[in-house]
Amino acid sequence: MARTAHDTHDMGDDATTDGSAGMPRSGELAPDFTLPDADGAPVHLAELRGRRVILYFYPKDDTAGCTVEACGFRDAWQELRDDGVTVLGVSRDGQRSHQKFANKYALPFTLLSDESGDVAQRYGVWVEKSMYGRKFMGMARTTFYIRPDGIIGHVWQRVKPEGHARRVLEYLSKV
Repeated sequence: MARTAHDTHDMGDDATTDGSAGMPRSGELAPDFTLPDADGAPVHLAELRGRRVILYFYPKDDTAGCTVEACGFRDAWQELRDDGVTVLGVSRDGQRSHQKFANKYALPFTLLSDESGDVAQRYGVWVEKSMYGRKFMGMARTTFYIRPDGIIGHVWQRVKPEGHARRVLEYLSKV
């Protein structure tokens, strides 16, 4: 896939929903997983019980929309951390790509490698996309808020990267 075309194209409206076909919905238990972080250390979602978690799926490291979204979370990091929120970014990029991306933009939160796409499929965010008449599989930019009890509290679909982290922070300040 092209590094920029599919990423910048998927910048649709920031819609809030309760999920779609194959996607876990608000009120359901978040599917558990274990994925490696940028250093290869395993991160187990179940071990984060007791914490509020923002789990955001994005198409590709160091592309236009993904950089805007990641830098938004970086800029909101202190407030999120002060509120006890753990931020996890997930893409199909490998650990080395995540290391470069995190270093280049000073990202203070954890990036996880879902190279097989298994977790993206379980979360219903590995979907068919279309651009210029060509169909391909790709990551739907989606964010899940997982409550401390492991239940999905909110789902944002068709995320518009610009301002998304602020909208997440505003939502979290109300719950």
